[in-house]
Amino acid sequence: MDLLVGFATAHGSTREIAERLAAKLSEAGLKAEARAMTTVDDADAYRAFVLGSAVHGQTWLDPAKAFLRDNLGPLGARPVWLFSVGMPGALRGPGKRLALREAPALVESLPGDLPYRDHRLFSGVIERTVRYPASSRDSCRGPESLAWGFSLVCMLGQFVT
Repeated sequence: MDLLVGFATAHGSTREIAERLAAKLSEAGLKAEARAMTTVDDADAYRAFVLGSAVHGQTWLDPAKAFLRDNLGPLGARPVWLFSVGMPGALRGPGKRLALREAPALVESLPGDLPYRDHRLFSGVIERTVRYPASSRDSCRGPESLAWGFSLVCMLGQFVT
């Protein structure tokens, strides 16, 4: 396999986005697979990486951070793109303004010596509550991840074809 679309998920949104990205890359003729990072035994088997995690407390989940730390060698030698799945699309008012600061905080929480080409923050799924009245149930299937998938096809083609 040429390309790992690795993910760490809490409730399934990150897995959905990873599967969509892998499908889009595969449709374009790239050999891509979506896998939970905890199931990857040999990162050296891949030529490029698109890695994503759910966000809790403005940081990636521990299994995703462990994958990055444990595989800095292969990741540092190959092209890497990152995505995070949080909830900025579901927030309103002051929470929405605070969510705009989430992407820089996420990147700062990752290993500092990990080179990556791009990072995107997508909205995942949250259940409608009094605090979050606008459900973002369909955000992880929204146009942002699809558009990024198209741009990844163009960028990755030069590395794995």
